[in-house]
Amino acid sequence: MVSQPQPPDRPLVHRPASVSSRSTNTRRHRTARSHTGGVSYRPQNEFPNFAQTGDVEIIINADGQEKRYMLHRLILAQCSGFFETGTSEEWSKAQARGQISGHGPSNSLGKISEDDIVGRSTIPAGGRLQWRYELDWGNRDDEVPMLVQKQPQSTLFGGDANQPPPVPHKPPPPAYGFLRSMSNFSAMQSASHISKANPHTPDSDIVRDYDNLFRIFYNYAPALDAVNIAESYIQCKSLLTLADMYDALEVVGPRIDHHLLQFQGRLWKQIAKYPPSYLKLGYLARSKVIFAEALVHVVGQWPSGSSQLKHTVPPDVLEVIEDKVDDLQERKMKTEMRLFRLTLITPKGERVTPSNAYTDWLALSLFRQWLAENTTPPPPPIPKTPEAHQRAGYSQPLPLSSGNLFRLLGTGGSCYLARDEMKRFVKLRPDDHQRDTLKRFEKKMEEIKAMAREIVKPLMRNFLELDMGRDGGGLGYLTCTRVDEDDFPF
Repeated sequence: MVSQPQPPDRPLVHRPASVSSRSTNTRRHRTARSHTGGVSYRPQNEFPNFAQTGDVEIIINADGQEKRYMLHRLILAQCSGFFETGTSEEWSKAQARGQISGHGPSNSLGKISEDDIVGRSTIPAGGRLQWRYELDWGNRDDEVPMLVQKQPQSTLFGGDANQPPPVPHKPPPPAYGFLRSMSNFSAMQSASHISKANPHTPDSDIVRDYDNLFRIFYNYAPALDAVNIAESYIQCKSLLTLADMYDALEVVGPRIDHHLLQFQGRLWKQIAKYPPSYLKLGYLARSKVIFAEALVHVVGQWPSGSSQLKHTVPPDVLEVIEDKVDDLQERKMKTEMRLFRLTLITPKGERVTPSNAYTDWLALSLFRQWLAENTTPPPPPIPKTPEAHQRAGYSQPLPLSSGNLFRLLGTGGSCYLARDEMKRFVKLRPDDHQRDTLKRFEKKMEEIKAMAREIVKPLMRNFLELDMGRDGGGLGYLTCTRVDEDDFPF
């Protein structure tokens, strides 16, 4: 039987009460340390400078200022066909071949590797692969500035020679309550005075448009005017033009549509003032609401806006306009034919004639005469004679526009051929001017107006978002054009 050695007994050491209480109850406070510039410091990695993960550098030089972006190739390629092509392997291989043959920059310390074959620039010392774009203003004043791909210039330590070091984040200043709010208010006032004194220039608008373009790519709201709809239209149009250059309308368009639709009633009134302009904007923004609203106005007043659209919109948009115009003209022609063929029936089921119902026939004749005067263009002027000079004060009234004419017919009542006018017509024959004859004449005219109102009812439909009111909103054209889903050219 083997016995295990027993460890020697150790004497118990009793600490003084003062020492044990100090060790158990005393808290040790570690002094705060600043890691700014230390090992734990991380450079900015958020829009617009993704210093840690970004691989595409974009430099915008305009209006005496330089704005740099460090973005991601994946997001740019998904949102823009321009960047998808410019950062693709096929495009980059051509640049790599040019660099190998001696046409590219030769100041790089590394050798051409597989990464250079696919068009990416190798940054020594384990650096990040990058693409670089700069805004090129061209050689002439009428040229549109465009982003041009440049070869990134790398340093020995893996950074960009032209890129400044990242600026560390500053801790937010503490809030000082009322004093801080008052200082912010005074700063806002001074900024407003500065903005009024220094209006925007075309170059600053370019900087704003590029910034809004990249903000939309990263799902940020664009900085557009939300108060003045006229200024907002100019900004949206400029941004859409830029997005069209870089094949990014599918991404930018919905943002523009959402921004403009927030104006609601003011937007509908603005579209009614400038239908061709908003038709082009709605087409670029792929906005079905704005495009349909402007299309109804353009079709109704065609061909007054044809000069602004024939050479500025695609052929498929003009085809939609012409089809809708032809359809509206055909409907108007059929309605006019039905109005001229409108007639009254006697109790025996016969059409009224001067022989069987003279008063009814007079009421029908007056209605047709009024309709003919307002649907037929005025006759050409007759050469002046001595007798014409004596009648110089007389002028024949101009016919009503098609929209106003059909709206009067659709309203009925005393809007046209009122009681005084009918009374003057009946007085032309003194023998028939009796109270019973006038009452019968008015009754038959009301029957004719009721039938005419039913005939023109399809043309009275309003497919606008704009509230027309009872008088048609002052528009002299019809707004009954319906835009279906198949009519959108996008």
